[in-house]
Amino acid sequence: MTEASTAPSVEVPVGIPPELARLRHSIDNIDSALVHLMAERFKATQQVGVLKADLGLPASDPGREGRQVARLRALAEDAGLDPVFAEKFFAFVVAEVIRHHEDIAAR
Repeated sequence: MTEASTAPSVEVPVGIPPELARLRHSIDNIDSALVHLMAERFKATQQVGVLKADLGLPASDPGREGRQVARLRALAEDAGLDPVFAEKFFAFVVAEVIRHHEDIAAR
């Protein structure tokens, strides 16, 4: 049994056109993948937070964050995604990572 199959199934309401149901099912699968990817990302950033705390490094690294923003904006453009949205999403994630790193350092 795969992880995706353990997720609760979503009932398709009666009267939903098959194409709409198919598209929604695809969106649900992508959302599940995103959640699992974010969980993996945060596992890695937690390890970074522990390492930074052990080394006495600051929670934030503005140089790296700037390079990542540029890289992700370019990836977004290549993928046909609004680079402004990609940057906003990244900023949201980074803010949470920094909060985690600060919590780790405070322990």
